[in-house]
Amino acid sequence: MEKQDLFATPMWVEQKPEYVKSLNKASDKYIKEAKKRNKKFIKHYGDFGITHHSTPLLNDNNFLDFRDYIGQKSWEFLDNMGYHMDRYKTVFTEMWVQEFAKKGGGHHSTHLHWNQHVSGFYFLKCGLETSAPIFHEPKIAALATKLHLKPNLEGIWSGHDKIHYRPQPGTLIIFPGYLQHEYSLDYGKAPFRFIHWNIQAIPKNV
Repeated sequence: MEKQDLFATPMWVEQKPEYVKSLNKASDKYIKEAKKRNKKFIKHYGDFGITHHSTPLLNDNNFLDFRDYIGQKSWEFLDNMGYHMDRYKTVFTEMWVQEFAKKGGGHHSTHLHWNQHVSGFYFLKCGLETSAPIFHEPKIAALATKLHLKPNLEGIWSGHDKIHYRPQPGTLIIFPGYLQHEYSLDYGKAPFRFIHWNIQAIPKNV
C-alpha cells in the first residue's frame, strides 16, 4: 500500500554560518546588559539555572539583513503549507537573543507560542555538550494512544512523540508556532546562545 502522511508538521532547517560572526558581535552588548540586570540576583543566589534574555532586537539595524531573510523564508514556509500567502504579509511580533548561564542549569520547559504562525531559532554558540531543542508531538490524540517504539530506531518515525535536535553554530530552524518545544538541561560545559523570534501573517490590507 502507498504511505500517505496526513497532517504532517513541517519544520525547515538550514545551515547559514555567514550570519554567526556578525550576529554574535551584535548580540554581545545585549547579553552584557542582561547580565547586569541579573547582577543582584546572581550576587545572592549565583547564576546556576539563569537564562540571560535580551531586550527586543526588532529596532536594531545590525539584525536587519537577518530579519529580512527569515521574514521572507517564513512567508515561503507558510506558502509551502498551502496557505494563500498572496493575501498576507509576515510581521515580526518579537525577536530576542538569550544565553544560558556559564555554571549550567539553563533550560526551558515545554511550551508553544499562541497566536504565532511561525517561530524560529538561530544558533550562535552551541555544541555537542550544550543544551539543545526538543520538539513534541502536537497531536494530543496521538499521545493518548502511544505505544512502545522498536528498540534502536534511527531517524525520525511517525511513532516518535519527541524529537531531539542537535544544532551547530549557524543552524536556522523554522517551525509552526503551535509546535511545542523545550530546551534540555545545560551543564555549563560550553557557551550556549541563540536568537528566537515569532512571526504572524496578517492581511495585506491591514
